[in-house]
Amino acid sequence: MAIVDCAVYVEGARVHDAVSVEDAVSRAKRSTGFAWVGLLRPSDDELESVGSAFGMHALAIEDAMKGHQRSKLERYDENLALVVRSARYLESSETVEFGEIHLFVTPKAVVSVRLAEEPDLGTVRSRLEEEPRLLELGPRAVLYAVLDQVADSYEPVVAGLENDIDEVEDQIFGEEITAKVSRRIYALHREVIGFQRAVQPLAGVLDELRLLAATDETDIELRRLFRDVHDHVIRVGDRVDNFRSLLDNALSTHMALVAQRQTEASLAQNEQTKQISAWAAILFAPSLVGTIYGMNFHHMPELAWAWGYPFALGLMATLGGVLFGVFKHVKWI
Repeated sequence: MAIVDCAVYVEGARVHDAVSVEDAVSRAKRSTGFAWVGLLRPSDDELESVGSAFGMHALAIEDAMKGHQRSKLERYDENLALVVRSARYLESSETVEFGEIHLFVTPKAVVSVRLAEEPDLGTVRSRLEEEPRLLELGPRAVLYAVLDQVADSYEPVVAGLENDIDEVEDQIFGEEITAKVSRRIYALHREVIGFQRAVQPLAGVLDELRLLAATDETDIELRRLFRDVHDHVIRVGDRVDNFRSLLDNALSTHMALVAQRQTEASLAQNEQTKQISAWAAILFAPSLVGTIYGMNFHHMPELAWAWGYPFALGLMATLGGVLFGVFKHVKWI
């Protein structure tokens, strides 16, 4: 069995370390407390065994078997089944890594199923065991603590994405604009969308939990705590929405700057082409005169004329000067 930790809590204190799921169930039923079982990557058979022991609905177990679920809340009579997604930012690759947690909450037990190493719910358990007044509120207190841990995991992701977006904005207005900037913007956009898919449904889950807590007379302090986590997730969601807008604007600005640079380069090339064409025309006119009089035919006009050579040179110079003046006037040179 892939059990990370298994214990029974009574009046906010850890009173027994269960040796098996059956032992935890038995002791929880005989006491006024509840059992908390933590599983890491259990097999399908192990999930079915735990589900049967705690009376969890088959559909909730099936979701945990499949994995890759979006954050959601399902209610089966007095039992709750939740899926939440944690997040971790990897600075080296500028990507967001997601974890998936399935929580099954009954009046006498909490079963937490992690499908990834992160987040470490051992810290959540340790924190709660140091706060007996909160832990004595029962399974819903564990549910709050896990959701709070997940919401806290979003803050470093927000900070990492914000830093990378700031760097992208600096790159956009830098001297060198390359396709690498576009690729980075697209990659960040993909990560922001994936993060948004984790955050937005969790806000809906917390909203449902608040409504549920208001109708089933959950402790007022616990309701306040759920509201605090809900507000936290809403703030993160708003910032993520802002990130998408910033990246959309960054991409539009980058494309506009690329088009502007290409236009400037094209205009510069046109100016160079005009200059080359102008000088080619200027040099072509004297070459034409020289070519005609260099054909060495016997019967050509002005071959025996004493002023023929100076006339040819003068004609070359005159044609070149006229063309130079014309191109200078139209600003080709």
